[in-house]
Amino acid sequence: MDKQDYKHFLEKHGIRPTANRVLVAEIVDRSARPLSLAEIEDQLLSLDKSSIYRCLMLFKEHHIVHVIEDGSDSVRYEFCHSHSADDDDLHVHFHCERCHRTFCLSDIPVPRVDLPDGFELLSVNYMIKGICEECRNR
Repeated sequence: MDKQDYKHFLEKHGIRPTANRVLVAEIVDRSARPLSLAEIEDQLLSLDKSSIYRCLMLFKEHHIVHVIEDGSDSVRYEFCHSHSADDDDLHVHFHCERCHRTFCLSDIPVPRVDLPDGFELLSVNYMIKGICEECRNR
């Protein structure tokens, strides 16, 4: 997508497409893996951390990004491909204990979990931890 496509995309999801929001959406969408706030900030030196964070929280509210807790004391953000409250874009993530990167394993669906009566599923964070291929081969 180009900048105009991101503007239309944000408008379609009820978000006013400011220049900052377009930049943050583009960075998160084009990343090959989920990014932390610090990683996004490193790529957008023209924006301060609070501006980026506000964009991410707005995107989360409008189901444009997933928020992933990988156990590294920070959360990561990835573009959501379903863009709906009834998320059908759930997939497994892998966190490398050596390089501390988090990867999407999009081809592996989150296993179905049958909750007890009276419980309501709101989100799933399925994280596998280990050593990634690149770190293993070093």
